[in-house]
Amino acid sequence: MGKALICIDYTVDFVANDGKLTCGKPGQAIESKITEITSSFIDEGHFVVFAVDHHEEEDPFHPETKLFPPHNIRGTEGIELYGQLSSLFHTSKHLKHIYYMEKTRYSAFAGTQLEMKLRERGITELHLAGVCTDICVLHTAVDAYNKGFELVIHQNAVASFNEAGHEWALSHFEQSLGAKVVK
Repeated sequence: MGKALICIDYTVDFVANDGKLTCGKPGQAIESKITEITSSFIDEGHFVVFAVDHHEEEDPFHPETKLFPPHNIRGTEGIELYGQLSSLFHTSKHLKHIYYMEKTRYSAFAGTQLEMKLRERGITELHLAGVCTDICVLHTAVDAYNKGFELVIHQNAVASFNEAGHEWALSHFEQSLGAKVVK
């Protein structure tokens, strides 16, 4: 059984104090844990996916345009990986088991080649980390569940700007998706 880590949306716009759609302190508080987990997966040679939200400036057709302020706009600093994870990515990005992918919807599976990349490597177990627990992490987890992947959610490596949503999602991962939630 192969396993992979999917780091979801850990970018400047979602984490930095001045990010366009930041979860702020909760996102910053997981920086060392998400970096530690990612580093461990890279060092052990497991497949690591950096799934990063990408948007076009002033896109009137994207459904998030009506829900959230513009964020993770292509070509801006906001789309860059945040903090220590950025440094780790830039020193590891040429390794064959590192995959950086753009996504345009909440789920890392929606409209992407992610499932194919995982299946061709024989991956059956997905570890999820990143932001926001109750939005992009949740939707990625639901799609992974529906595609038959086993799920592990790293509780100390996910965060949201909505504490109630964060707690609800952690419970939902276990109770409705059969995921293992680990500290």
